[in-house]
Amino acid sequence: MYLTSDATVRNILIVDDSAFEQRMLVDLLSEMPYRVSVAFNGEQGYQLALSQHPDLILLDVRMPNMDGYACCRLLKANPVTQDIPIIFVSGIDSAEDRITGLSIGGVDFVSKPFTPGELAARIHVHLNLMRRAPSPPPADPAAPVDPDAVTVRAAMHLIADNLGALPSLAEIARSVGTYREKLSQLFRAHTGKTVFAFIREERIARGLQLLRETDMDIQDIALLVGFRNAGNFATAFREKMGVTPSAYRHGAAEDSQN
Repeated sequence: MYLTSDATVRNILIVDDSAFEQRMLVDLLSEMPYRVSVAFNGEQGYQLALSQHPDLILLDVRMPNMDGYACCRLLKANPVTQDIPIIFVSGIDSAEDRITGLSIGGVDFVSKPFTPGELAARIHVHLNLMRRAPSPPPADPAAPVDPDAVTVRAAMHLIADNLGALPSLAEIARSVGTYREKLSQLFRAHTGKTVFAFIREERIARGLQLLRETDMDIQDIALLVGFRNAGNFATAFREKMGVTPSAYRHGAAEDSQN
């Protein structure tokens, strides 16, 4: 039997749309010092995480209404739940899916069918790592958190992480558990700008950073931040900054030498 180092009973949330898979996980965890709760999709799992604040979440990927990736993005965008470790437990096993799960905030990715002992060991490891990690000031679970602001924050993170190969607006919305029209309304309400205006500003800001901090070719920077070519990047950059990318880089280099 695995015990956390302080032998404290931990709360684990299982989010999986398969009753069979849920039962397997519950049976496994019932042999250990864990209290278990279950949810059948990402939306339900997110709401349970907000109300119960579990010590760890076992999260499936493919589920109706809201998939595991969207649920994870919302959990990590909410200060009340952002520090809860998430282990993806899924039947999908491509390298791309694993990278996605880990890059959006998952601490681990276990493929189905899993070995019970291995999953138990991974849970044990991540619970102990969480216990040993320096604890930031906890968010007050009772403090109101605007759910719409969480959705916008999650979308902003997704956009910032994918500037070079940005999904469509409909896909961005689906990836944070909403739909295109709703996300557009939320962006206007919370930022005063459209999603596309935010994307444009984020691309210019990332371009500014790369021009200052790297020696990358301007064409490569343009492609990396999502412009089709250096000409399009230069036009957008000049409109925002009043100078071309090359002139900005030259001025930044002179400033650093003074």
